[in-house]
Order: sequence, then C-alpha cells, then structure tokens
Amino acid sequence: MQREIGRFKAILRHPSYQLGALWTPSGIGVIPCSMKNQTIQVGPGRVRQDPVAPKVKYCLYARKSTESEERQILSIDSQVKEMLQLAEREGLDVVEIKRESHSAKDTGQRPIFNEIVEEIRQGKFNAILTWAPDRISRNAGDLGRIVDLMDQKLLIEIRTFGQHFSNNPNEKFLLMILGSQAKLENDNRGINVKRGLRTRVEMGLWPGVAPLGYLNQKLMDKKCQIVVDQARAPIVKKMFEKVAYEHYSGRKIYNWLKFELNFHTRGNKPLTLSGVYRILDNPFYYGPFEYPRESGNWYQGKHQPLITQELFEKAQAQLKRDQIVRENKEFAFTKLFTCGYCQSGISAEEKWKPLKDGTSAHYIYYGCSRARDRNCKNKYIREEELIDELLKIIDKVNINELGMRQKLEDEIRRFNKLQKIVNGRSGKELVEENDVNIRQYAKYLLKEGSVSDKRELLANLRSRLNYKDKKITLIQDQQS
Repeated sequence: MQREIGRFKAILRHPSYQLGALWTPSGIGVIPCSMKNQTIQVGPGRVRQDPVAPKVKYCLYARKSTESEERQILSIDSQVKEMLQLAEREGLDVVEIKRESHSAKDTGQRPIFNEIVEEIRQGKFNAILTWAPDRISRNAGDLGRIVDLMDQKLLIEIRTFGQHFSNNPNEKFLLMILGSQAKLENDNRGINVKRGLRTRVEMGLWPGVAPLGYLNQKLMDKKCQIVVDQARAPIVKKMFEKVAYEHYSGRKIYNWLKFELNFHTRGNKPLTLSGVYRILDNPFYYGPFEYPRESGNWYQGKHQPLITQELFEKAQAQLKRDQIVRENKEFAFTKLFTCGYCQSGISAEEKWKPLKDGTSAHYIYYGCSRARDRNCKNKYIREEELIDELLKIIDKVNINELGMRQKLEDEIRRFNKLQKIVNGRSGKELVEENDVNIRQYAKYLLKEGSVSDKRELLANLRSRLNYKDKKITLIQDQQS
C-alpha cells in the first residue's frame, strides 16, 4: 500500500499530467493523468481520463497611451520584457507578441486590440498575457467584448503580472470591477485636467502653446507661464505698427515677412497669410485672452504685453477698412469653353486703359485659367473678338443644335407682334407675315443681349465649344 501511495505522489508531481477521473472499488476519485490520454494502473482500479483540455496559447499584449516616441517605446518594451520573464518562469506558451500605442479610452478604436479579438474568435490563441487589466480596456465596450469571449469559452484565461482571470464567475466579476475602476480613473482624469486648466486661466496663466512672440516655460515650478521671445516679439510688434500707422494690408505684411525679413516661426516655417491675420486679430498681445476659444469667457493674462490696447484697436480699424465688399462679377462667356491646349476652363478679367482726355477705356479679356497646366501658352482674346468668333459659329451650326429653339421662336414672334401692333397692322396680316429668323435673332442676342441671355444661348448648344489661339471651334463628336 505504501508503494502505491508513493507512486500516486510521484504522478501528482509530474508536470506533464493533469487531473482525471479515477475508478477504484471504493468509488470515483481524482488523480493526475497523462495529457496524451493514457490509462494509469493504480492498485486494483484504473484511471479513466476526461477528454483532453485545449492547449492554452497566449498572446502577449503590451499597450501604452500615445505619448512622445521615446517614452512610448520604453514603456512597451519594459512590459514585454517583464511578461516574457513571467512566461518563462511559469512555462506559458506565448505564440505571439502584439504592441500598440493607442489610448483605450474609446470603444473599438484600437486596431491591434480589434485584431486580437478577431484572432481569438478564429482560434489562433485562447489566452491573453498582459501587464495589468487596464492595458486591455479602459472603457465598458471593449471590456464587455472580452467577457463575452470568456462566456463563449473562446478566451480561457487572462494572465497579468500579479493576477489571473479565467471563465469563473468570481474572477470575471473581479475583472469587470478592475476594468470599471480603470474607466473611472480615466473619467476623473479628464475632469481633473479641465479643473486644473480652469484654475490656471483664472490666475491669468495661458494653458496651451504660447502664441507667436512668446515661449513656454519648461520649468515644472513655472508651468503655464510664458516669456517673451526676444527674437520674434519685436517683429510681431512691428506688424501691428505697420498696419496701424503705415496702412499695410494683411497681404502686404505677409510679403514683407517672407521676402524682406525671411521670417520663420518656431517650427522653422514661413508664416502663412492666415497666420498673419490670426496674430493681428488676437487681443492676447495687449493682455486679455478668451478660453476656450469662442466660449465668451475672458481672462486678464499675467504675461508681458507686446503692444498697447490703443495700437491693437488702430490696427483693427485699418483692417476693417481694407475689408471692402466687392461685387462678384459675372462675365458672359466664362465656364462655357475649354482650352484647346490643356482642357482647363476659360476665365476672364477686366482691364482699364487711361486715355489722354482723362477717361479710361474698359476691356474684358478671356484666356485659359491654367488650372491643369500653369504654363499653358493659349493666347488671350478680347470680348469683342470672341463675339465675332461666336457669330461665325452661329452661321455654321445647325438650327436644331440650339436647344432653346422654341424659346427663340416665341421671343421673335412676341417682338414681331409688338412691332406690328405699334405700326397699326392687323392680326391677319401678322399671321401671314410672321417670318421667324432664329439664326439672326441668336446673333442679336450675342451682340446686344444681357449676360444671362448670352450664357443661356451658348449653354444650350448641344456641342462643346473649344478655344485655341483666338479661334472658337465646335467639337462635333460631343453632340448628343
């Protein structure tokens, strides 16, 4: 009997055996049995093994919320190192290592985590090895997906540095508590950050990246304090002075910075035109600031002003005078042709030429917009010459090409009727002498009609118009 007990203890200590069912004359007991489904003789009875349990295959998952690249890599690598050492000590089978630099705050936003969930469903692995439960989830949605995989027996175990969670009611409950605690910490952190920022702005401290002309303090005891950028602050001040006193426009300031000063921002980039206007519209430079933007909450900053309020208001007044509302000029023949060289649209521009008598001559020129080829060599043409070319097109085109033929006929009849009534002619005579000349009327519209008449006439041509070197051609293969 002592020999059998010794053999029983030896089997218990053997690493390649797991629990199975033991049949003896006195009943059924529990005893280790081979993973290879072998039968072990113990005394008068024998071992009958249950079906082999699935092999536990781990995916090592290391995650860190997005931060600077150096801190990110260090954190992830340290997690991987610690968990691989744990796997080696406990004989865990790690089949894959996955790393991710992504916040777990929002549900379903982590591509690597989503990949892990899908591969668990496919059976590639059935356990997760990670540093702590909050590496897996900090939101209820992803936590629910993990627990659901456990309920479906697709995920056997989650192993962390100090804990393990299996498909057990108590352990799943603990996992959900720890995941919910991580979400609570996340939510509280956001509230605390907002409260901290609100406290700083109430103290007059700027909470973000310092505007151009200032620099952020890097010392921890002077966090949110900014100092004057000695290299750029004088130029920013000069910008306001040039607008207020020399009547510079925003565009002229932009050209002055770019071509005369070769000015660059802290990121070593030229200041954009929109950046110029943002500076000139920002009251921060004389003291007050709004936070958050467009919230209506204004605070008096403790930073050193670069300009006075008077200078800021003078610059603003000058900028408002520059903002002249210009009428959007509509030309008669734009957007109706394509360039014969590069297939861009045709644009127009007005020109005024001073005359000796003190007046000025007005011209309209049409040419390629160069949208597809900035070096297009298509020539410009005056509107009068363009109309002459279009009159030639009207002579050549089939009357049926005019999609608005019926409208032209109606307009001609109405005009003839009015003319004959004025001349005292009878209605019977009107019918007999009603000779409709659509082609002539179309030419009349091109020369004397309104902008809308001209555009409507050409827009109803069923062939495409092509402009090349002061000539208009009709693309016949485009007919409908």
